[in-house]
Amino acid sequence: MIYSFNSNKISCFSFILSFIVISFLSNHLAAQTGSVNEPIRYVGGVTIDPNVHEGRLRYAIGTESHQTMRANRRHPEWSDDHGWTYNHGSNLCYWNNHFYQQYLSNPVDEHIAPGQTLITTSTDGRTWKKPDVVFPPYIAPPGVKIPEGYNGYMMHQRMGFYVAPDGRLLVLGFYGHSEDPFQKGGIGRVVREAFKDGSYGPIYFIRYTSHANWNESNTSYPFYTKSPDKGFIAACSSLLADKLKTMQWWDEDRGLDGFYANAKSGSAFNYFHRKDGKIVGLWKRSLCALSDDGVHFSDPVKSPTLIMPGGKMWGQATEDGRYALCYNPIEMDEYRYPLIITSSDDGIIFDTMILVQGEVPPRRFMGRWKDFGPCYMRGIDEGNGNPPGNDMWLSYSMNKEDIWISRIPLPIRYSVKGVVNDAFDNLNTGGTIDEWNIYAPQWAPVDVVDFPSTSNKSLLLQDKDPYDYARAIRVFEETAAAEIRVKVFPGQAKEGVLDIDVTDRYGNRPVRISFNDQGVIEAIEGNKKVILQEYKSAEWYELSISIDTKLFGSYSVAINGKNMLKNGQLAEAVKSVERISFRTGPYRDTPSRKTPNQAPAAPLNGADVPVANARFYIDEFSAVSK
Repeated sequence: MIYSFNSNKISCFSFILSFIVISFLSNHLAAQTGSVNEPIRYVGGVTIDPNVHEGRLRYAIGTESHQTMRANRRHPEWSDDHGWTYNHGSNLCYWNNHFYQQYLSNPVDEHIAPGQTLITTSTDGRTWKKPDVVFPPYIAPPGVKIPEGYNGYMMHQRMGFYVAPDGRLLVLGFYGHSEDPFQKGGIGRVVREAFKDGSYGPIYFIRYTSHANWNESNTSYPFYTKSPDKGFIAACSSLLADKLKTMQWWDEDRGLDGFYANAKSGSAFNYFHRKDGKIVGLWKRSLCALSDDGVHFSDPVKSPTLIMPGGKMWGQATEDGRYALCYNPIEMDEYRYPLIITSSDDGIIFDTMILVQGEVPPRRFMGRWKDFGPCYMRGIDEGNGNPPGNDMWLSYSMNKEDIWISRIPLPIRYSVKGVVNDAFDNLNTGGTIDEWNIYAPQWAPVDVVDFPSTSNKSLLLQDKDPYDYARAIRVFEETAAAEIRVKVFPGQAKEGVLDIDVTDRYGNRPVRISFNDQGVIEAIEGNKKVILQEYKSAEWYELSISIDTKLFGSYSVAINGKNMLKNGQLAEAVKSVERISFRTGPYRDTPSRKTPNQAPAAPLNGADVPVANARFYIDEFSAVSK
């Protein structure tokens, strides 16, 4: 028998078979995503360039970042009154019309005694009070010795706050032994109440580690049930009964007594509720799981699309009905930058990786395990308050040295359409700077001020920090050709600098203009520096910048109506531009991924003493696509 084959039929059959297989795999994968096999997935496709601090990402428009505590070893009175330079592990809540930001602190190094926990507060998230110690260094009762193998006492908390059903605010921390406070090295979790007048109640233990025989007879604080305040006892009992909240305690204790329902977990637990009622659990190193009841979680699995180091991950539902996920998108523990945010409609599929914090200032004080960059981000946990406004808030440490906070406006967005024309006159003095991305260290603040008058306001960048700078960024409509105008009023001529960069979406800087510290306005033309003109203090200078990125790319600059540069070559070839940056210091991308993280080094020279304050006012900024 002779068989004949029709090639067209074979091709058709192969196409149908391929279609069936692809459809099956697609449906199968789709069914897996959002399940216990893969609770969340990032599908944005954007990754970072590790060679630059900003990662070549676009900005989350309107994000304001403020330093809430600047470590100072020589002059602690300007900082926290202690002069300790390892500061990390921050937590955040909003209660009694105040932000409460908690962090732990050691003199120099991570996990080296002594350790304590402090809290700083703010009414607006911009101006913060000097921190108070809420859990001092642990002192054991007489006769109680440090167990063999340990060298002192430290603090290590994964959870900082709990707002009880009756509205009381509990503050929490964890005492343990250094250098390993976990399990056998732990002592227990302590709690005290925060009062509305700014004071705090007595310290109690709320739970002892289940790996050692600690109790009231051999510890320095009584058990919470000994409090004379029945309301406080009820609040503590409510917390202990909340298995979802106390999952945050797991990696310090791990519960040999069955306190935790999950035998398997990860480090630094965080969670959010999906729209379908399921609870998504998140941990370090891309681990995630699901729960139906907030008590029992599926075994944590590693999400293959989430790239992150040992830094924490933060996820939450946002006020605009969506979800956000924040982390450092690189697998190197020692280099935790940038800090990014992705967003989701359903809490399952996350898209659009954009930038929250792309600054990495110099680490002023060497210390053990003080990783570079914005570390250990935490938002406001479910039930721990809701600040006014439609914003998301993130707390984190910088270089495990200073404490910072960022406000991210909702909805999260990265692009602008139409003409930009900012005069600042309708903004509140000292208040939120709408649409601008702000980076403001304590010694380099950025504010809307009544200058030159209360009706004609401007944006003021100041800088007296010897190792950091103030920065203000405005995103405008992406375009191949732009007309930009801005007025600059230098408060001095021979101190401080103001660098003005026009950049593309990736952070490339084709236009670079500077008010330098020699009283000269200069620019970069191609690969050379050109002087545009001298400038004086206390005078307004109106800059008109015309940019054309097409062909080889060029730009022109006029100052106070006079042409100072005509068709100058761009410093970098780009296809478009979309933002302007004002910065009171030189561009930086050190430390880099190659900068030694643990090489012994002395404190940076003069790090604790401010330099002469420089002031630059910015007004009447506009950007139009040509």
